[in-house]
Amino acid sequence: MADVGSFQRMSIQPLDGNNAAPKGQAITVMFNPTNYKISKDSTWKEQNVQGYDTPILEWTSGQPEELEFELFFDGYEKGESIRKITDSIEKLALCDGEIHRPPVCILTWGKGLSMKCVLKRFDLTFSLFLQDGTPVRGKMMTKWTEFSTTADQEKSTPRHSADHTKRRIVKQGDTLANIAAKEYDDPSQWRMIADANGIDDPIHLEPGRELLIPPII
Repeated sequence: MADVGSFQRMSIQPLDGNNAAPKGQAITVMFNPTNYKISKDSTWKEQNVQGYDTPILEWTSGQPEELEFELFFDGYEKGESIRKITDSIEKLALCDGEIHRPPVCILTWGKGLSMKCVLKRFDLTFSLFLQDGTPVRGKMMTKWTEFSTTADQEKSTPRHSADHTKRRIVKQGDTLANIAAKEYDDPSQWRMIADANGIDDPIHLEPGRELLIPPII
């Protein structure tokens, strides 16, 4: 029989202002989620080319992972309010007075889930109350966004080349100056593009031509 290990509850550990060390005690959920969803977008920029049915796609960047799950809280049998634990999770979406922003957290659930993230959204519903109005049962839908610095990403996915050259399709009316303005925010940098592509006439460009756009070092 496979060893499934000991039962573990999901925990949420806020981090300090440097997003490195734990700050305060971790929040342990009352009940583990019954499921969770992970989603991620990738940004592709469309370059329309006159005379073609489909635009050329140029990858620009990835988007952070999004994690969604629902938490259930129940203090009815003990006659206890669930506000203490729900408040502690709510605070993760509020500004921390010491760091002047909501905290970054490490969210873990056994060996299957570990994410450095921020609480992007929550929806809290109370469904059962004591006679004095104390909430003793409820649920919270939460949405978390991956937090990753450039150092984190370089460490997890090392870049084996410093080449950040881009490609761009010339459109009707394009000149090297206006392309440089769009790519570098500086039209005077057109000569870099001209040199990289062996162009003598920076004004008259052939629509549909693919240009290499070198990085500014």
